[in-house]
Amino acid sequence: MRYYIADSHFFHGALNTKMDHRGFADVEEMNAYMLKKWNDRVRKNDDVIILGDLSWGKAEETNELLEKLNGRLFLIQGNHDRFLKNKKYNADRFVWIKPYEELHDSKRKVVLCHYPIMCYNGQYRVDSKGNPLVYMLHGHVHDTVDQRLLEQFSDITQNTVREVQDGSVRAIPCNMINCFCMYSDYTPLTLDEWIACDRTRRAHFSFTPFTF
Repeated sequence: MRYYIADSHFFHGALNTKMDHRGFADVEEMNAYMLKKWNDRVRKNDDVIILGDLSWGKAEETNELLEKLNGRLFLIQGNHDRFLKNKKYNADRFVWIKPYEELHDSKRKVVLCHYPIMCYNGQYRVDSKGNPLVYMLHGHVHDTVDQRLLEQFSDITQNTVREVQDGSVRAIPCNMINCFCMYSDYTPLTLDEWIACDRTRRAHFSFTPFTF
């Protein structure tokens, strides 16, 4: 299995009272809860792609965490992964560490970056039935006003129609998914699970289509 998750921020206790307001008693309780949710889902040979900001901890703390996390770990580097600058961290625990990657998942392409890309590679690709063939998975914005703006951009784009080469009129695809850990109760999810999670969470948004 392959799972995705973003912005866990292990050891970042300030997120209990600021920005995320996670509500744990302290950073130890937060770390323990996130570790349990991770390992309840992920098995030893499963792949987990971390879309940035895994840990705010020091290199030694993060090394201990990495040894406890199940799965084969892949890291898309985030702006708060400061442990990467310390030579003491256990680089061997990651299969790779990259700022950007494109992979295939169940016959669909996934564009991976910590930062949301509003016009991503392959955005317009759909199958014969109009189903998306490419998804842009990201983190970084948590559940903030920036995420609300991204949702508005996505919905406006998806409700904008234009004429394509064969003369038909189609809506513009836009399939950006924020894999923010709080959206999944800190559990790594598959691509299909993130698609369903995103659709359910955003069901109440509505925009009027327009053409050009």
